[in-house]
Amino acid sequence: MSTTIHDSAIVDSGASLGEGTSVWHFSHICSGAKIGKNCSLGQGVFVGNDVSIGNSVKIQNNVSVYDAITIEDHVFVGPSAVFTNVYNPRSEIVRKGEYRKTLIRKGATVGANATVLCGITLNEYAFIAAGAVITKDVPCFALMAGVPAVQKGWMSRFGEKLDIPTTGNGEYKCPHTEDVYLLCDNELKLKN
Repeated sequence: MSTTIHDSAIVDSGASLGEGTSVWHFSHICSGAKIGKNCSLGQGVFVGNDVSIGNSVKIQNNVSVYDAITIEDHVFVGPSAVFTNVYNPRSEIVRKGEYRKTLIRKGATVGANATVLCGITLNEYAFIAAGAVITKDVPCFALMAGVPAVQKGWMSRFGEKLDIPTTGNGEYKCPHTEDVYLLCDNELKLKN
């Protein structure tokens, strides 16, 4: 299985793309980018030099993944989602040495038009609703929505909202997969 690169896309010499990865119309992948296997980068996607993207990642149309961003395996990034890498940008001041690292952990979802400020970690299977603005780290499996985003509940690995409280303790089951989750000290973990 080889990579698929549309004729209108630009992949700079030195960029690393894994087998089975597709880069669609009008996208630009910079020379230092590292992209894993079986990824799909939609129309108009930009990937900077200091970027690492894992395996089986789907990045929808019109997303820019700037320097200092790491995206782990099985992440979904919706259309026109926004990532940043400078906390306090000014046009007249160069802050390339001040990039804050952003980490999107395995299985997370970033909804359409969501904004993730720099220096943030979205932990495993976090679910960011469309249009949300993320201003702080997000726990594993947390469902975040709003501006600024607040936690609205928990999402299963399958992508279903779990009918459990946001805080407290207990054991809960995903209705689709029968996976069991433990809520302890306001953290949700997969039991099995």
